Amino acid sequence: MKTNYKLAIALVAGAAIGGAATQGLHAQPKLKAYSVGELEVTGTMDPSYLPAVRKAIEEANGHAIRTLNGRVVSIEGPPAPKNVAIIKWDSVDDAVAFYKSKAWTDLAPPRDKSQKTIRRYVVEVEK
Repeated sequence: MKTNYKLAIALVAGAAIGGAATQGLHAQPKLKAYSVGELEVTGTMDPSYLPAVRKAIEEANGHAIRTLNGRVVSIEGPPAPKNVAIIKWDSVDDAVAFYKSKAWTDLAPPRDKSQKTIRRYVVEVEK
């Protein structure tokens, strides 16, 4: 009889420890991320484009870092692009979801008329 009680207590303790460990894994926060777009201005930008993009970014929980007309200085490697767009996101998943969203796709025509995207990528950052 004592063996059955010990086994029952061990099973309950094991389940409790497993449940706590699972909760701990799910509770870990996602790492923040930044998307970086290297751009070349090719034409006149529609005045309504930037406000529309910033609104779409905010609605997707992104935070645009105002880099328009900021200097980009090359330190190493090939020449730096003339313009860089940086956006802070709550996670890489949020950034990727935004760039695949209808809101971003719908803004493609005015974007394509005024700029050429050289490269765009997302970088995950540690806290």
